[in-house]
Amino acid sequence: MPNNKPTELPCVVLAGFDAFGGESLNPSGLAVQALGGQVIAGHRIASLLLPTVFDAALPRLLAALERSRPVLVIAVGLAQGRGAIAIERIAINLQDARIPDNAGTQPYDTAVVPGAPAAYFSSLPVKAVWQALLQAGLPADISHSAGTFVCNHVFFGLMHALANKRKHWLRHTRGGFIHLPALPEQAAVGQFGMPLDEQVRGLRVAVLAALQHPQDALLVGGATH
Repeated sequence: MPNNKPTELPCVVLAGFDAFGGESLNPSGLAVQALGGQVIAGHRIASLLLPTVFDAALPRLLAALERSRPVLVIAVGLAQGRGAIAIERIAINLQDARIPDNAGTQPYDTAVVPGAPAAYFSSLPVKAVWQALLQAGLPADISHSAGTFVCNHVFFGLMHALANKRKHWLRHTRGGFIHLPALPEQAAVGQFGMPLDEQVRGLRVAVLAALQHPQDALLVGGATH
């Protein structure tokens, strides 16, 4: 008798943050939730809202990965003052908070993971994602600093977990971090925000590009080869 049970689609986890620093909204959390449950290139999107809390965000993300066993993980945060979608390239083993997190914790010059390497590179195809965003008419940058707040804490902790591959299913999981600009109503005077629907579209483009490109191709004269 044939088995008519549908095969479960492979999973992509998108994790954003709740509001912090006196803001009432965080577009990263809103954008990932907007994509939750959708299917992109044959992969279902699982969205996750992380607390902007040093001690709680990373454990929640890692627990979700254990449940979902995704092929791709993209954590997403808010970068006030940036006018473009920023694909982060490097996570550093440092937490040095300019402001307290949502639990009032404000670490100063401490390691994310004591004894771990100083930094990890993203395993997203950073330049392919960047080029896809530009081709979609969205402002985009490649960033070499995710800061030293909770965003970088999560980014480094994620890449450390993927690098150590303590779970067999992590062997083929790729991950990285993307920073989104503020919403127009959040942008400071003289700065440009990005509407939420454009941010959602940008994340969709980024996920598709990451799924289509296991690694970056060389970029020559603005074209991939």
